[in-house]
Amino acid sequence: MKLISKYKLFGGSQETYKHDSKINNAPMVFSVFLPKQVNDKKLPVLYWLSGLTCTEENFVIKAGAQRMAAKLGIVIVTMDTSPRNLGIKGENDSYDFGNGAGFYVNATEEKWTKHYNMYDYVYQELPVIIESNFNVTDKKSISGHSMGGHGALILALRNPSQYQSVSAFSPIVAPTRTPWGQKALKGYLGNNFESWQQYDSCELIKTATQRIPLFIDQGTNDEFLEEYLQPQRLESVCKEFNHPLILRMQSGYDHSYFFIATFIEDHLKYHSNHLK
Repeated sequence: MKLISKYKLFGGSQETYKHDSKINNAPMVFSVFLPKQVNDKKLPVLYWLSGLTCTEENFVIKAGAQRMAAKLGIVIVTMDTSPRNLGIKGENDSYDFGNGAGFYVNATEEKWTKHYNMYDYVYQELPVIIESNFNVTDKKSISGHSMGGHGALILALRNPSQYQSVSAFSPIVAPTRTPWGQKALKGYLGNNFESWQQYDSCELIKTATQRIPLFIDQGTNDEFLEEYLQPQRLESVCKEFNHPLILRMQSGYDHSYFFIATFIEDHLKYHSNHLK
């Protein structure tokens, strides 16, 4: 790992690193907030997955999460949303596919499969790096926003015994039925709809054998609400299959980090209760 930056805040440290990812066969960047308590004991970890166009930096700068994380003694890890600028034809053609839009899947289409394996990067590779290099426990929770909310939900639903808790802001809950998801899933996975369903929260709930509770905040003034996010689909399938869900429709809030900053402390407290 190469240290890119390090800043002291709330008695702890915000650090950003670059490393060569074996799973993505490309350089990747992640950031980690280390509360001061990490100097005396191992702390649990919350993994944050960001949305389209974001890097590891957006949450760090805009969410205002470090103050509460320092108080609760939670390490927060954020990562870039894809490998970057690898010379793949089409990787920079649009904001919702390629660079900054890995969608937290393992690509199977030939052009993308070597480098775009964000599912395994978040689930397998990055936790090993964090647990090997920082004073943390193996207890972890996961959260995210928009595309990252989608990623957090599918990772927890597919691996409920590996995460203590999961939450999301404005997640894409049914990507097989929305424009963002359909574009990404077809591009990375081809036309095999069965493989698409493995990355769709609503579909995963139908076959879940463990019922990890879902905690979601969604703004009612979100410009992507009806066409791209469709939380009513998740609410309906959770009710049908008796899957525990807290869905808070927050009046007047949009899709921005102003929304996230308003309610991030609720999510951190929620995860802290499960991590400890």
